[in-house]
Amino acid sequence: MPWKSLVLGYHGCDQKVADDVVSGRVELRASRNDYDWLGEGSYFWEDSYDRARRWARQESRKPDSRVTKPAVLGAVIDLGNCLNLIDSDHLSLVKAAHAAYLDLCRTSESPPAENKGGDLRQRYLDRAVFETLHRLREREGTPAFDTVRAFFVEGQPLYANAGLRDLDHIQICVRNPRCIVGYFHPRSEAG
Repeated sequence: MPWKSLVLGYHGCDQKVADDVVSGRVELRASRNDYDWLGEGSYFWEDSYDRARRWARQESRKPDSRVTKPAVLGAVIDLGNCLNLIDSDHLSLVKAAHAAYLDLCRTSESPPAENKGGDLRQRYLDRAVFETLHRLREREGTPAFDTVRAFFVEGQPLYANAGLRDLDHIQICVRNPRCIVGYFHPRSEAG
């Protein structure tokens, strides 16, 4: 299979998950949370090992967390047919999906989902819009998006009136697991 656009992605997880996925014993499971902003898929920080490590460490401190020994899983990802939201042309697809989602809510007389939380970590509306977009493409016979790539604004401003924040990053949601060319233990994790 000829690769189009390869990127490195990093996924914060438990050490056992990283070991099992790298060894091929298990496949990385897609996230199906109703608040995952880019929809269903496996989430990675693009080119940000440190951000994935920070997430895994924070997650391990939560009560009842599945992360007991924080680790980072590295992946080589072929973006394939990518809904690249860093490309402004693709943003019109999301805007149209939002309108279609609101129409669906009106027709079914159900209230639209809402994003919650001051930092927008619970993006119920965004997920509903992305899943609507994917369903519309399927219904229309348009090729499915393999991946979704977006800039995520997060954290505290770097300085007064800054447009950048200390946790800003690019996130990739891999919807088609065949786009993951391979997994690896990042060198600092492998020892």
